[in-house]
Amino acid sequence: MSAPRLEIHLEHLQHNATTMVNRLARQGIKVTGVSKATLGLPEIVRTWVAAGVHSIGESRIESIESLSRCELGVPLLLIRSPMLSQVDRVVAHAAISCNSEAVVLKALAAAAHCQGVRHGVLLMVELGDLREGILAADLEAMVLLTLALPNLLLVGIGTNLGCQNGVAPDEANMGELSRLIEALERRFGIRLEWCSGGNSANLPWLTGGGDRGRINHLRLGEALLLGREPLSRTAIPGLYTDAITLVAEVIESKRKPSRAWGTRHCTSFANGPVAPQKQPDQPMAMRALLALGEQDADPAGLSAPGINIEGASSDHLVVSGAAEALAPGDEQRFQVSYSSLLRAMTSPFVSRCFIGGPA
Repeated sequence: MSAPRLEIHLEHLQHNATTMVNRLARQGIKVTGVSKATLGLPEIVRTWVAAGVHSIGESRIESIESLSRCELGVPLLLIRSPMLSQVDRVVAHAAISCNSEAVVLKALAAAAHCQGVRHGVLLMVELGDLREGILAADLEAMVLLTLALPNLLLVGIGTNLGCQNGVAPDEANMGELSRLIEALERRFGIRLEWCSGGNSANLPWLTGGGDRGRINHLRLGEALLLGREPLSRTAIPGLYTDAITLVAEVIESKRKPSRAWGTRHCTSFANGPVAPQKQPDQPMAMRALLALGEQDADPAGLSAPGINIEGASSDHLVVSGAAEALAPGDEQRFQVSYSSLLRAMTSPFVSRCFIGGPA
């Protein structure tokens, strides 16, 4: 098989999804499987649908369009706010979209009218992480606008935490979201279907045993794919953390000095300069060079037992430690972080290998 490649164990991904769907269902919470880190790979999405996810979430309309042709039988949710230039495509292919701008809502309504459909809207609320979202003081006016626009269906409200500034979901901000949805329902005499608490970062709060309030929906990506929550990278009990691994091939293995020498400046991927070094008078150490670089994956997100990552350039990864046992032609497997998985999936130079299938 070619390298570098992602080895994707579909039965492990199904296990992760089934476990989380069932675990959260006991708390009255539905799961949207967020497949954006895999570019909406149909093989993975179909595995999640078989495991019982309520819907599929994607951030790019191109992936939504591709998945809409797969006839999955579940709603497709555009989790990134729609671009004005793409509202026609959003309405045509996504059942629901996350929104925070009045001008976009009006454009979606016009597009839905032209297409003779009704488009679902999840209004996003800003609760501290400072990415997308409507301030609480402005939420009532946005709800009023959404309800007044023909061809739009207000599905509920939601928020996103943890992604921009690492703000953790907790009793305070999740409690505020519950209070907001209840206030809106009283004010407008409606019942909203979704109170979407966020993403995989919500899982530590949920396992803390506190009152979940009105939270009944989560958008999970990292938990389903990598078996971890993103705030502390902690493994989630009962899930596979190695359902997806990255495999790279060794192209050089030599004993070299452990420090660079000569006058040093910036590199393409690191700031500098640093103090010049003379050729070190120190023990030599084995280093292996792998055909994997910044163009293929985020080196900071790679890990393997006994392997130390010394650095990376566009096309090369330098490792030590267990590298002594590596020779040209050998393969080395790495666990990946979310950022490393995303970049590897995006790289045209990283192939994909599916192992097993849904049980």
